[in-house]
Amino acid sequence: MIARDVFVSRFGGVFEHSSFIAERAYDQGLVAEPLTVKSVHQALCTVFRAASGAERLDVLRKHPDLAGKLATAGNLTMESHREQSGAGLDRLTPEEHVEFTKLNSAYIEKFQFPFIIAVTGLNKDDILAAFKQRVANDTEVELATACLQVEKIAGIRLQFLLPES
Repeated sequence: MIARDVFVSRFGGVFEHSSFIAERAYDQGLVAEPLTVKSVHQALCTVFRAASGAERLDVLRKHPDLAGKLATAGNLTMESHREQSGAGLDRLTPEEHVEFTKLNSAYIEKFQFPFIIAVTGLNKDDILAAFKQRVANDTEVELATACLQVEKIAGIRLQFLLPES
């Protein structure tokens, strides 16, 4: 069986800066070998879903703005950088950057957490369209949508860390 510290070190960042999810998954006996994308994802999502509302909100708030200050300053996690650059968010025109900044501000003001979307496989136009649509959601719908997107991001990140079975 994989050691707890090894598991947490390897998978603690799958949910952005939220190693408590990997810790609890291990401590609750949800981790079994062989470790696969599916089994680890299921274990981590089980813990995320069982977390308190405040804890889930904290996980959402740890995600960076899309094409935001952390990105322009080069301070994203390696995973977030890979995901955002893969979608072209590191190559926005000045006008597109202004539009993303305005949408980020409006979204955070309304929902109190950043806009979260699994950008892998999307381009900047796809993301912008989703952004414009989702900023109109009510808080309950958007909170649920953001949590689903966080779980999707976790699954994508696990594909880089584990072989598929």
